[in-house]
Amino acid sequence: MFFIDTLEFEGLGNRSHLAGGPRAAVVVDPPRDIDQVIAAAAKRGVRIAYVAETHVHNDYVTGGLELARVTGASYLVPAAAHVSFARTPVADGDTVTVDEGLVLRALATPGHTPHHTSYALEEDGRAVAVFTGGSLLIGTVGRPDLVEPRLTEELARAQHASAHRLADELDDEVPVLPTHGFGSFCSSSQAEGDTTTIGRERRTNDALTLDVDTFVERMLAGLEDVPAYYAHMGPANAAGPEPVDLTPPRRADAGEIASRLAAGEWVVDLRSRVAFAEGHVAGSFNFEGEGKLATYLAWLIPWGKPVTLLADTPGQVADAQRELARVGIDRPAAATGGPAAWVREGERLASFPRARFADLAEVRGRGEEVVVLDVRRDSERAAGHVEGSVHIPVHELHGRIGEVPSGTVWVHCAGGMRAAIAASLLDAAGRDVVAVDDGFDAAGEAGLTVTRP
Repeated sequence: MFFIDTLEFEGLGNRSHLAGGPRAAVVVDPPRDIDQVIAAAAKRGVRIAYVAETHVHNDYVTGGLELARVTGASYLVPAAAHVSFARTPVADGDTVTVDEGLVLRALATPGHTPHHTSYALEEDGRAVAVFTGGSLLIGTVGRPDLVEPRLTEELARAQHASAHRLADELDDEVPVLPTHGFGSFCSSSQAEGDTTTIGRERRTNDALTLDVDTFVERMLAGLEDVPAYYAHMGPANAAGPEPVDLTPPRRADAGEIASRLAAGEWVVDLRSRVAFAEGHVAGSFNFEGEGKLATYLAWLIPWGKPVTLLADTPGQVADAQRELARVGIDRPAAATGGPAAWVREGERLASFPRARFADLAEVRGRGEEVVVLDVRRDSERAAGHVEGSVHIPVHELHGRIGEVPSGTVWVHCAGGMRAAIAASLLDAAGRDVVAVDDGFDAAGEAGLTVTRP
């Protein structure tokens, strides 16, 4: 009998998989923090015999090289991937025996990258699962534009062909176990659902229901902006990442926090947006630890800029440190205990109001002139926006604050998290800001004019 355990990384929208038999297992696309993978294998009582990468990842730092070193496992990496470390190269059709009667077979599935490889897990010669990485996802496929702009259309066509290859070679009941697609920006579009099979994808996935030209046209038209930090992930993974260090960070007191702010470093408050708005260190930024911390912080921060984390408890710092290490933001300084301890004697905390769309409608109804700033993505904006609002996506705002018109800024997104980030950026820049903490559907319900296509 075989088993498959899935490790979820909600913040990045990714998954890793541990699969094996009674004695040995393979890990597919492991995270950088390998301790939890080792713990999962220990719980199963199995030896990690193989570590397999579906591709050189563009959205997170892999733990594959270190996991293979620590466990003595063979490190399977697609042969066509250009890497700077020793590994076991795998090509289309190669197989390895994971455990008795349990074989892992490589399937070339280019598209997300030119060298992308999926792996079919076969028990006694019958496929029982397929690990598809960034190829066939739930209801979609991995985006083809992360390698080289000139290759995007070619890779999009390859995605279509790879999806058909998987559907042609595998039975309908075979579970599809991707790495991306659960909120990751590596996915070409977001789809609902948590599990899928070859048969379900055959019926519902555009890559399997549309002709190649229509599929490519739709996919390329729907691609979102690429997170800026992706540019650093591929090179780090190709070079061979350093082992992760999750020992507690150095403690920063109020004086050091002030010095770091004065030096232009980033001081990041992990508390809830409610708590941040009520009182925070002037100049600090709010990236909620419970939100998509790694994605948005890594996207906005100038790469390599030192980070200081502020949180209520050491546990919150530890969770954030682990999340950030997955995208290569290592060894932050930190402080805990609440904002009163983070400012020097005589200094005052900053604050700004929060509101609903109904409050904005009331203000506009009184004839007050305010700036409405929409920080959603282009695709969200295109589906409908508040009439008269200014649009700057949150990931562009730090470099475009000078474009925000003068006046009090009412900033909104789709639900409140990104608006809180934007409000903190504006507040740190000295702007008067109101954070709209509300769902966008409430804008029309409140009587605001929402322009739709």
